[in-house]
This record gives sequence, C-alpha cells and structure tokens, in this order.
Amino acid sequence: MRLSLIVLALFLASALLAAQTSTGVGSPLARHYREGETLTYQMTAVNDTWHYTADATGIVKKNADGSYVEEFRWSRLTSDGRPVAPVLSIDTFRMQLSLDPGWTPSGPDLAKVDPRPVGPSLDLMTFYVALWIANKVGVLQHASDHFYVPNPQPSSWADGTRVLTGQDHIDFDLDLHSIDPVKKTAQVLVHHVPPPHPNLQFPAGWMQTPVADTPNNWVEVSKTKDGKYQAGAGKETLDVLITVSTVDGKILCAKMDNPVVMSGRLCDDAALTQCGGAESHTIHRHIEIALAP
Repeated sequence: MRLSLIVLALFLASALLAAQTSTGVGSPLARHYREGETLTYQMTAVNDTWHYTADATGIVKKNADGSYVEEFRWSRLTSDGRPVAPVLSIDTFRMQLSLDPGWTPSGPDLAKVDPRPVGPSLDLMTFYVALWIANKVGVLQHASDHFYVPNPQPSSWADGTRVLTGQDHIDFDLDLHSIDPVKKTAQVLVHHVPPPHPNLQFPAGWMQTPVADTPNNWVEVSKTKDGKYQAGAGKETLDVLITVSTVDGKILCAKMDNPVVMSGRLCDDAALTQCGGAESHTIHRHIEIALAP
C-alpha cells in the first residue's frame, strides 16, 4: 500500500523562484492571514485501492521573520471505511503549511512520522504548495493568465526502510482558470507534467525504457515482507484544481487527479537484475478537500 506518491514541498529550489518572481501582493490569489485564525479541511481520498478520509485543523501562527504558517493536526482518520484508533503519535503530530510567499516550504522527516497520517499530510501539502507556487510567482492576475515553472529537482518519498527508492520529477504549468466576481472566488489549475529530461537516478537500466509517450519521470523500489524487491518506473502526471477565496486567499475546496502509468517487476536481488516478467499497471489517486463551515 502506498502512503504517498509525492512530496511537493521538496520540489522547489526556493532561491531559484526568489530570483525571478514577485511577492504576489495585489494578486486575486493573495492570502491575507490573521494570527490565531482556525480552519478545518475535510479530506476524502482514493489512493489506488486504498480509501481514506481525515480532518485537518489548522491554526495561523506568525513566525519571528514575519511570515505566517498554518499549523495542522489530524483527527477523524478512517482507512477503508474503518476509524483509525486515536494514538499519541497521531495526536501530537503537527505539520506547518503556508500560502505566504515569504515562507519556504519544507516536508516532514518521513522516517520519524507515524505512517498513518503521512498520506493525508502529503496530499494536503500538495494543494498548499501548488497554490504557494502561484502566489510566489505572482504573475497570475487575470483569467487565462498562464505561467510555466520548470522544476530543477526531483522529490522523494523514500523512508529508507520499506520504500528504498521513491522519486518523481515534475514541472508546473500554472493557469488562472477563472475569476467569479459575484462569488468572490478564483480557480487555479496546476498541471504537473514530466520535464523534457527528468533528473532521476534509476537503480536498474531496464527502468529507463519509456513506459508511455515521455521519458519516465517516476521510479520506486520497495522491500516486500518476504525479502524481495518490488520495482517499477513510469510516467506520472497530476492535475490540481483549487478554488480560492478572492477575499482572503483561503483554499475553499480543491481536487487532484494523479495517475501513474508504470511497469513493474518483482526482483530477488537489490540490484534488480534477477526479476520476473514486466507487468503494466496504472496507479490512480483522487483527492478532494473542502473547508468546513
């Protein structure tokens, strides 16, 4: 079972964007924070064959450098329709996200996080970082405005224990899809597309053979319970549609479609040279969040 395909907060070299983008002041997407403000998102998700739901409750805090963050905790987790029993490791887990262009995204240390909130956490991070990029770029002002952000580095979700290698490399294609002056909302569409030359390290030569119509931009090797190695490579894309309040910049709702067209093999050795036949598979993830009243 996959906990997450992506860690989008690790995608960006912040210095690169800072050198070529504005602060987003005056943008219809700009987030206007109030310290102490609270908000709760209700998440529903399908990750391949895994169904889960969760509530994320955040409180706005101001950092010493003047930037704002939303510190989230998780509750009401369910996995395949069954409630996840409350445990201290989940109750004490906190994750900081922000739409403030002055803040630099960072991801949690996956090796030290209880696995149960990892999937929902990285899904919520996906939405926040996608909109953070739009705010950081600061050029989306009018409906149909468009901006392409090449991403210089891959992201990783490997935990070093079960997932030995887990990387993808994706560029960002930003589109201010629409603005509704009556509802005071805007919709941002963020396409996550393979770069022309993905910067990935493939553990075996057979993993470089394109599975689809682009060079492979996704690779994973995980260790099975019986000591074998499940390895695969392929093409990953994401489409993220975010509805934003033009009053204060909050995410009102969002949805994400994330297919991975991959070819995998079960191998006996860590070098991935003693493997069974290739099997094609499409992993599909669909995630939605909505701001609770």
